[in-house]
Amino acid sequence: MLEQPGFGKRLRQLRQQRGISQVTLAGTGMSAAYLSRLESGSRRPTEHAVGYLAERLGISVDMFEDDRPEDSLTEVVAVVAAMPERDLDAGTGTLLTEALEAAGEADDLTRWHALAQLARVHEVLGDFRREREALAGLDELGRRLGRAALQGRARLRLAHCDRDLGDVKSARDAVVEVLGDERRMRISAADSVRARLLLASCQAELGDLAEAARLVDEVCGSLEGAGGALAAQAYWSAATVAARQGNDARAAECLTRAMEVVDSRDDLTLWLRLRLAGASLSLAADPPRTAEAEEFLEAAEPALRLIGSPRHQQEMCFLQAKLAFHQGRPERTEELLASGEDGKHLLSYRDQVRFDVLRSLVALRSGDRGVLDRLREIAAQVQTANMPDLAAEVWRTVAQNTI
Repeated sequence: MLEQPGFGKRLRQLRQQRGISQVTLAGTGMSAAYLSRLESGSRRPTEHAVGYLAERLGISVDMFEDDRPEDSLTEVVAVVAAMPERDLDAGTGTLLTEALEAAGEADDLTRWHALAQLARVHEVLGDFRREREALAGLDELGRRLGRAALQGRARLRLAHCDRDLGDVKSARDAVVEVLGDERRMRISAADSVRARLLLASCQAELGDLAEAARLVDEVCGSLEGAGGALAAQAYWSAATVAARQGNDARAAECLTRAMEVVDSRDDLTLWLRLRLAGASLSLAADPPRTAEAEEFLEAAEPALRLIGSPRHQQEMCFLQAKLAFHQGRPERTEELLASGEDGKHLLSYRDQVRFDVLRSLVALRSGDRGVLDRLREIAAQVQTANMPDLAAEVWRTVAQNTI
């Protein structure tokens, strides 16, 4: 039997090859926590544990003795591509990274697919910086291969990641470049729509709400009468732009349409994200619609338990903190912010800023006037990042609490 950490790596590899979670493999004869420690190499396996796991995996114990290199990159990519989002974890990312490092002679196209899956894993986990690293490699491979279609797809994903990281100008410029050459890059009709929605989001972040509204109205008009995920994303974008314009009634109308055109049985992840978005828009309204936000969050909880990623969990925690704040429950707000501090990096740049603002407001309400300087610093940083809409939001908070 392999010694640790070799046994744990081999165990994780065999489990992920079969596309099963740690909970499923552990079954009733072992705790998932113990299995996790075996895979990480922090616990030495007993003979009983090895026999039980071999039986659960449908293999002989000898398979654990196989200390050959990781499976070929092609096989690992195929396994990960077939895994649903809820089963992707840090171990999946490690499996892909190790396979990439071991595949010295793999061709560039296979590496492209591996990096695409690695970026997907980091996106699901909410690790934007590692996602960006993988996407940058993806873009470089697309250039090296001379495949315009691969370049276009990589650049759109890179733009989406840059926006979430707060580099909105770079994101906008990349989308404009792709849309200006979409025929050569063979951008599909659906991806063209998503690119225009991303461009609208960037324009809104950069303060050009009129152009953002024009773009989402154009996309929604082209999808009139359509249903499904793409239409839901379009109406969601329209709701977000309307909310930024201060048109809460229009925002609510668009979000309702988004929820109507997608069924939880077709896309439960999108269904969940729309409920979280609904809570966010309700709390951003003036005055905040706390009862409505609470309903959205309660509706989202069952889906969150079933398929929620770490990023979704963090978004829920932050929204619950905002809700508690607007309900006048400072102790609950502080408790939720404290529990969400370690995972703050999973939020988009905009929500990270709002997280820090909310934490400052809680301190301010408890009598700490010194946090006003911190709020001014946050506003200046956001302004430097070329996000005037968000900067104005923070400056309003400063003004309202300086009086």
